[in-house]
Amino acid sequence: MLQTIAFIGGGNMAASLIGGLIAAGHPAARLRVAEPLPERADWLRRQFGLEVHATAAEVIAGAGALVLAVKPQQMGEALAGLQADPGCVVVSVAAGVRLARLRRALGEAAHYVRTMPNTPALVGKGITGLYAPAGTPDAARELAQTVLATAGQTVWLQREEDIDAVTALSGSGPAYFFLLTEALREAGEKLGLDRDTAAKLALQTFAGSAVMAADTGARDVVELRAQVTSKGGTTEAAVKSLEASGLRQAFDTALAAAAQRSRELGDLLDAQG
Repeated sequence: MLQTIAFIGGGNMAASLIGGLIAAGHPAARLRVAEPLPERADWLRRQFGLEVHATAAEVIAGAGALVLAVKPQQMGEALAGLQADPGCVVVSVAAGVRLARLRRALGEAAHYVRTMPNTPALVGKGITGLYAPAGTPDAARELAQTVLATAGQTVWLQREEDIDAVTALSGSGPAYFFLLTEALREAGEKLGLDRDTAAKLALQTFAGSAVMAADTGARDVVELRAQVTSKGGTTEAAVKSLEASGLRQAFDTALAAAAQRSRELGDLLDAQG
């Protein structure tokens, strides 16, 4: 029998997961959403034909899985006064909210999985890091993965603190891609290309390269880079310039800063109780 899955929060990430579940064959009748904004609630009903209520208390009872898809700073208010059913699989997609805090709010009888998706999940091309504590039943892990896999690929993590690294790499990663695309476009303009042409060339170059990297099987991106970097050629000149400019160190520093901020946000949320 299919589990009833309840969502607390009906924003973009929740909608992408709901849409993915329905597309994968999960009936809308087995999905519920708590969404307090009337306009958003109406949109969810029209879009997916599912049950939407104003409060979490109206959707939590009897749910086999509870997906927490509210903003981190709203989590305390959203969970106030709630108790998860024994054996319920609580799946959090909220950045910085640690499992210990969720247990305090919802009780020890549930199973908890913390996740970090990224925004390409909104188009079914995301990747999500998942963590479940030791002793979490396989069935609970499988249910959590079923939910998140509707939005793209998944990877399981060994430690909860690894979520901070995932946040820095893939959670924030789309912004790095957009920034690099912007920089490449602007550099093309400085070489004399018009804005639209430079933008199209930059975006499709990155998009096509990503497909190549995903489709080459065992070949590593280092090998792929070497294949397009002819000795004494134009690409080699550019790559040498990037390396000399400290590109790798810049990314090391950037990801370390993002991971540290993720830890700090977790500390701040824990301090709120």
